[in-house]
Formats: sequence, structure tokens, C-alpha cells
Amino acid sequence: MSAPGHSNPLPLAGVRVLDLSRVLAGPWCTQTLADLGADVWKIEAPGRGDDTRSWTPPDVGGESTYFMCANRSKRSLAVDLRHPEGRALVQRLAAQADVLVENYRLGALAKFGLDYDTLSRAHPRLIYCSISGYGRTGPRAAEPGYDFVIQAESGLMSITGEPDGAPMKLGVAITDLVTGMNATQAILAALLARHQSGKGQLIDLALLDSAVSVLANVGAGYLAAGHAPQRFGNGHPTVVPYQIFATADGAFALGVGNDTQFAALCAALGQPQWAQDERYRTNRARALNRATLVPELRRILLTQSSAYWLARIRAAGIPAGPVRTVPQALDAPEIAARGLLADTADAVHGSLRLMRSPLHLRGTPPREPAAPPRLGEHTDEVLAQVLGASAADIQGWRDAGAVA
Repeated sequence: MSAPGHSNPLPLAGVRVLDLSRVLAGPWCTQTLADLGADVWKIEAPGRGDDTRSWTPPDVGGESTYFMCANRSKRSLAVDLRHPEGRALVQRLAAQADVLVENYRLGALAKFGLDYDTLSRAHPRLIYCSISGYGRTGPRAAEPGYDFVIQAESGLMSITGEPDGAPMKLGVAITDLVTGMNATQAILAALLARHQSGKGQLIDLALLDSAVSVLANVGAGYLAAGHAPQRFGNGHPTVVPYQIFATADGAFALGVGNDTQFAALCAALGQPQWAQDERYRTNRARALNRATLVPELRRILLTQSSAYWLARIRAAGIPAGPVRTVPQALDAPEIAARGLLADTADAVHGSLRLMRSPLHLRGTPPREPAAPPRLGEHTDEVLAQVLGASAADIQGWRDAGAVA
């Protein structure tokens, strides 16, 4: 359905997605496709479902909030791929799908006749997105890949953490999330390409590729200039001052992105002469002389409260903000004003507080979120709608153990 107040169709209305993925990268991708209007059929193993259904705490009445974060607005089918009739049903669903997303181990789906080569022969318009730790080619293609290990191997952990501390991972599974975003981009591009060519294609995405690609400026510094990066904690390797500063009653984040902003900061701090000091006048000079500048900033900022400094610094047009907890961030007035959170109707809990899509398309906005599905909640509905199965057919498959 369209968002309230809008009569335009959803951007991906009519697109059918067969979701054979689990945990986070694949589900994050298919959730975005669902937000944009695609009909996502999530295939789960009877009795246990997606691995994240058991990842608790936290939970709501025993139901995993981890699962909830990546599976809104989908339809769940409990189908046993190990059962011949279950495999046949998923093969039939694949024949009706526009997109298939999977993250199985290398070669696992070929045993079920659900690999790209097999499916594309009968369904050349199928867009098949394969997500893995190390890609479907290369010396490590057969290995499993988890975000934590990928963060370590990609170099991301080596640039995260305090300078004299241990390498540190990000607080969320960032390589899974980035790979899910990349998968969404690739699928949208493939849908556009199919509109021109009439043909689908295989998309091969690796968590390691995605993680290395987000080294961004740090990676470019090594590739182009041979610069071996180091950790700066909450500081920035190139831009100064750009870090957390303590105040008389707390701390805040300060981001001075250019020389004009630095001059404005100097005036706000009562130190206008710094803007003309050759040690600090340019960003390059400030980066080279951070050892003398940062202690001076710390000394001054400790003399007043966070509220005092934030008012002065923001009034000068300089980006700055408090260091919030997650509850503080999610309860912030600007988040409410943007409509990022939704109280979503739920058959069991009455209502769930969930995220909306952050994609603000004014002409074709994403759908309002629907509650994440219970395991197998839509098995009968999808088999009837998509495959034309009768109640007797479905009961027969259920009795045989192919579906649940």
C-alpha cells in the first residue's frame, strides 16, 4: 500500500522477491525492497526459521528484536528444502519471481535445483543476488563469513578504537548492513537493465568487498600515497578539530570541516587570534599541529557546560551535537519530526514500535511498515495466490512435511 496521504503507487509495486537469505545482509536488502513496495516471500525452515529468531535478548514476549529489525513488511513461508515437494514448491515460486536473494554456502542451493545456472535456463529474466563472505569466486569462496571476522580482515577494526588501545569493531554489524545496501543498489540497477535488455543476471556480492570499499579516504590514502593509517579514537586523520570534547558537565562532538568554520569557532571561544596563527590557519596546518591545538581546545571547553558551548558553537554555524545514548537518539525530537519511527499494529502484541524506511521519496514514498511475520504466517496465503494451490493441495504438502 502507499503511504498515508499519497495515491501514487509504490516504486517497486508488482516486483516479486524470493528471499532465501538469513541473518542480516540479505534480509536488510530484501527489507528495503519491501519498503519500496516489492512483495517479499521469505522462505524459512519449519520449526526454527531464520537464525535471528532465536537471537535473544532483547526480546518482546520471547520474540527476537534482532529478527524484527530486518524483516518488516515481508511474508513468511515455512518450507522444508530438504523435502522433495518443498524444493519443488520453492522452484515454482522462483519461476514466478523477479528477484531471488540468497546467502547459502557455495554450492548448497545447487543440490536443491535453486542455483542461478539451473533457474536462469528456464527463467532468463530472473535477477539472482548471491551474498557471501568472500564472493562466489576466488580462493576463499567456500568459506563462511561473519561480520565480526570481516571487520577484522578488511582493516576496518585497525582504524577503529583509541590510538593506544586494541583494534575495535563497530557497535553494529556494519559489513552486513553495507552489503545489504549494496545488494539493494545492484538489484535496482539490474531491474533497470532488464527493462532495456529483457534479461536478468547474476549478482555476486561479498561482505569482504563491501567492507574494503568503505575504507574510503583511508583506503585511498594508502593506495595513492602509500600512507599507512593509524587509529585516532574519536578524532579524524585529516580534519582537525573533529572529535569529542569534554565540558564542565559532559561531552559533545565537534566537527570543524573547513577554515571558515575554524575562524568562526575561534571567535566563539574568544580566541580570534588562532585563525591567523600559521600553526592553525589552514586545515593541513591544524592536522600537523593537533598536538598543541587540541589541548588548548580541551582546556577552554572544560570551563563551561555542554549546553553553553553547543548554543554558542551552533549559533556560529559549526556542526556540533551531544553524545547521546541510543534511547536519547531514538527519542530525540528531530527523529520524531522526520517520522522515522512508527507504532505498527501487531496481531500478538497489539502494537510494535518499529523503524520506517529512511528513504524519503516525495513522489513515491515507501510503504508504511507491517509487523515482521511469524514463522510460516503466510505459507497458505502465498501458495494460494502465487501458485494457485487449493486448500487440499496445501494440506497435502503439510501432511507430507513439505510445509508448515
